[in-house]
Amino acid sequence: MISYTQLFASVCALASTAAALNPLEVSGKDFVDSKTQDRFQIIGVDYQPGGAAGFTKKLDPLSDADVCMRDAALMQRLGINTIRVYNLEPSLNHDECASIFNAAGIYMILDVSNPLAGGYLDRSAPWTTYSAIYYKQVFGVIEGFKNYDNVLGFFAGNEVINEDAHYLVPKYVRAIVRDMKDYIAKNSKRAIPVGYSAADIREILMDTAHYFECDLKNSTSSRSDFFGLNSYSWCGESSFKKSGFDVLTEDFTNATIPVFFSEYGCNEVQPRVFTEVQALYGEEMTQAFSGGLVYEWTQEDNDYGLVKVNDSNTVTTLVDYDNFEKQVNKLDMERITSSNVTQTSVKPEACSASLIKDKSFYNAWDLPEVPSKVADYIKNGLPDAPSGKFVSVSSTTIPQKVFDHTGKEITDVKFEVKSGVNTPSSSSGSGSSGTSDSSSSESSTNAGSPNGAPSLALGGAGGLFMLLASLL
Repeated sequence: MISYTQLFASVCALASTAAALNPLEVSGKDFVDSKTQDRFQIIGVDYQPGGAAGFTKKLDPLSDADVCMRDAALMQRLGINTIRVYNLEPSLNHDECASIFNAAGIYMILDVSNPLAGGYLDRSAPWTTYSAIYYKQVFGVIEGFKNYDNVLGFFAGNEVINEDAHYLVPKYVRAIVRDMKDYIAKNSKRAIPVGYSAADIREILMDTAHYFECDLKNSTSSRSDFFGLNSYSWCGESSFKKSGFDVLTEDFTNATIPVFFSEYGCNEVQPRVFTEVQALYGEEMTQAFSGGLVYEWTQEDNDYGLVKVNDSNTVTTLVDYDNFEKQVNKLDMERITSSNVTQTSVKPEACSASLIKDKSFYNAWDLPEVPSKVADYIKNGLPDAPSGKFVSVSSTTIPQKVFDHTGKEITDVKFEVKSGVNTPSSSSGSGSSGTSDSSSSESSTNAGSPNGAPSLALGGAGGLFMLLASLL
């Protein structure tokens, strides 16, 4: 017979592995915590280890738990709270990596396309790839990740609209937003935001934003929930005006959905000093933007990395890592996470050709009809698609050796199971959970399980006694 002492010891051990991120939701032009309603600002990094070579049918950035543990631990030191992952293979198991980032206090924004045949929308002839073949990839990613509470959202496209794109591309991308949101509404237990990531092409940037954020009465689900901007206009010791950030801030001040930098971090001046961080999270820009994701985590041929993977056993934090950490540690987290009723009470404009100013940009919202097989997927779910679930994650010392950019070994890199969102060390303190005082114990423990099950998150005293009863 198991003693109560043993039972409580088992419960306490299990509780230590429980992740505690609440799902985020969109409220006006802000992301907010679904339980506490605290405003959420993205302090993120774009995550594609290995670059193009790091993705195959047998390997993607969220399929190797050892790599995810290493990187999550290093991101915790930086104060990272969000990653963006570009290329994913739906058939792979992502439970361990998703659970690791969840336990680390880090959300995930996921692109649903990949560069393989059948995995993307062809911008030169979008009607040729708007098909059931493509939606096996799109809906496969949704199915695989919908149960993870730390999925902040999905990107329906990345820079699909550019100078080389066909005139009709915007309506196909908005149709993908519609189809994804309809699929989520029918097949997911929670509403997961869907948005678009745009190139910083100033001539059509605001047309692109207006096209996706306006309200279309006969297709309300086609409206984007958020808008990402890939911008590299701040280089070196630039300034708010010199970089054009003042123009971007003015342009997006009246946005009605969350807008954030889905890529930033110009590398024309090296090492990067990331002085734009103070502007991006300053009082003026936080009224227009919800933070951003610096490009990118690992050093690749394009020379944007924060860390360099030397081999499977050693990594080096580059000088850019240190410089970014210094800037992030200056942030006033209490101010930037404070809710603002003027941010959450905004209303979208109705879609109208008058919103589009550039003659080269498509100015109609005659979205293509959903292909019949895709409509069947939306109604009944993608058949035989694997769906993920959280698994236990324990606090651990990573097995890899880590060196700084001078060659000195960093010996105190450890993965810490958080009880809330990861925050910069200056805001949360060493070893702090980063959870705001307004969070209740129930809200911080329930978020680890997609089904509210006590196997990962005990859900307060009720969950504790449920688990005890199940063990007796």
